[in-house]
Order: sequence, then C-alpha cells, then structure tokens
Amino acid sequence: MDGKAVAAQVTEALKARAASLAAAGTHPHLAVILVGDDPASHIYVRNKEKGCQDVGMRSTVMRLPADTDQATLEYRVRALNDDASVHGILVQLPLPAHLDEQAVLALLHPDKDVDGLHVANAGRLLAGIPGPRPCTPQGCMALLDYYGIPIAGKEAVVIGRSNLVGKPMAALLMHANATVTLCHSRTQDLAAHARRADILVVAVGKPRWITGDMVKPGAAVLDVGINRVDGKVVGDVDFESAARVAGYITPVPGGVGKMTIAMLLRNTLDAAERAAGA
Repeated sequence: MDGKAVAAQVTEALKARAASLAAAGTHPHLAVILVGDDPASHIYVRNKEKGCQDVGMRSTVMRLPADTDQATLEYRVRALNDDASVHGILVQLPLPAHLDEQAVLALLHPDKDVDGLHVANAGRLLAGIPGPRPCTPQGCMALLDYYGIPIAGKEAVVIGRSNLVGKPMAALLMHANATVTLCHSRTQDLAAHARRADILVVAVGKPRWITGDMVKPGAAVLDVGINRVDGKVVGDVDFESAARVAGYITPVPGGVGKMTIAMLLRNTLDAAERAAGA
C-alpha cells in the first residue's frame, strides 16, 4: 500500500478546499506547539509545515525551550484557543517528562484539537459521533478504503493500545463492522492472535517485531512503527518476511506516516470550514 501516492491524491483534493475557503475570506491555519529538542519531533514538525505550504494553508510553529514550565505551556495553549485566526492546534508529543501531557491536552478547545486527543473527542469517537479523529488511525482507514480492502465482518487485530493509535484504531475498525481484538504487552500467545487477522495493525515501537510467520496469508498489514536501526528507518513489521505472506502491506517509510500528515491537514481544513459555517 503506497501511502506516499495516496497521500498525494488526498493533498491535491485539499488544495481546492483551502483555496475556496481563502477566496471566501477564511485562511485555514494550523498552529503547532513544539517543546524541547527531540530530533524526531523536529522532523515531524517540519513535515507538517511543508504539508501546510503544499496545500496552501497557514502554519505557525511555536518553539519553546525544553525547560518550559507547565504554567507557560498552558498559557500558550489558552492563547491559541482564543485566537480566532487559528483553526487547528497540535501539541507535538512527547512532551518533556516534567510536563503534564494530559493536563495540556485537556486544555485544547475540542473543535481545534486536530489530533483528536481531547477527552471530548475520544468520547465522540467511542460513541460514533462526528468529530476530529486521531490522524494515524484515520490514515490507516483511508488506505484500506483506497485499496478496496473489505472491513465489515473481517477479523481485525490491533497490536498496541496507546491513546494516539491503538485504542482509536480499534474503535474505527469496530465502527466499520470489523470484529476487533486489541492486543498489548500482557496478551498471551500474541502470535496466535496475529495469525487470525485479516487486517493487522501494528503500533508497538519495536523494530521488525512482527515477522512473516505471524501473518495470515493474504492479510492486509498496516505498519505504524517508525524505528531507527543502524541509521535506517524501519517499521514494527519485518517487511521482507511479511511481504511474502501478506496480500497488502505498508512500507516504512512511505506508508502510514505520509497518510498521518494528510489527515492532519484534512482535520485542520474541516475545522476551518466549521468555523466559517461552510
């Protein structure tokens, strides 16, 4: 599954929406808060800036030092909430260890929460109510849709239970009528669960952890992992062995990561359209 090509198509469609809003006087605007010097976070934020530029959206990156205190960060979030020119706010995670991540996310205005991590948006997702969805799971669903991979009635296994990927991924698959198993660090006989999956989503942060003998023949495998091994970027799935068994598989890089950026841009445009009453 070529996430780069699919994301390019999504981005092209977003350009027309952004231009239409701008012509009507609303300039879609994403604000990102980046705290500290984590190299991976800086790369992600640069990619988001470029994505906004490609679509014709405004982007603002607020870079704060690693020793920023909780009160200062919360003040910055409140200021962006109150700024009518800002339609989407993203707090780049992870935050430095001394900061309370959940308290910061709870301050976001739910309608500007383009990562879908506010508790109100998590509740909307679980209840099946429209609202911002986390970008990576949404990107996975878009890939499944683009490649015509059936979901209803299929066995889906999600490995990893984070609030950012695993839990919302399981919820989206459930709403699409899959039978969903959510696996985690205490799951017994993980390989047996994985081999049942018609759709296997892996988000554990362990390089090449899922091997071909854990994949059901013909399955769709979505690798969310991004790991650096000997200077190379690899996923949580051992691509070579899994690709020999799977019917569909996402590469790393060039797979889910590109879709995550595309969905972030789409969420920001959705928020801008809501603000404009479009």
